[in-house]
Amino acid sequence: MPEQQYNVLFLCTGNSARSVMAEAILNNLGRGRFKAYSAGSHPTGKINPFTVELLKKNRHPTDELRSKNWDEFAAANAPRMNIVITVCDSAAGEVCPVWPGQPATAHWGFEDPAAFQGSAEKKRAKFLEIYRQIAVRIRLLLALPIDKLDRLTLQTQIRDIAKKPQ
Repeated sequence: MPEQQYNVLFLCTGNSARSVMAEAILNNLGRGRFKAYSAGSHPTGKINPFTVELLKKNRHPTDELRSKNWDEFAAANAPRMNIVITVCDSAAGEVCPVWPGQPATAHWGFEDPAAFQGSAEKKRAKFLEIYRQIAVRIRLLLALPIDKLDRLTLQTQIRDIAKKPQ
């Protein structure tokens, strides 16, 4: 019997850096067990160029990535999410749409690399730092026995991931 695929939605405000990185990393490391998506409450409409550069450098496909509004995933024809994770504090504090199916939710706060001020080299370093932090948490998510957890236990486990040192 084929393994269940779990849909995960990463939310941020602008959907140009952190949430997009999380989407790309989980789709790469999850290899069919997970299908990741990303969206924003107020999307910028474009992926940050430093995000695209970093993802390409780390061999993540970028052709299908785009900055999109989270309302797209609250629509009746949207994929049903198993997990919804906010990755920025402002999105975590906003009133989110009602997600069909009552997915497990968590907040994994990461500093916004797009807001970092400095030279291009320093910006690249900041994006890489956040990328690595996201990758650590995603690897912890991948290690969970999700198929053996009920929704509330899963929610507790994914929320606890944010408390672990990076």
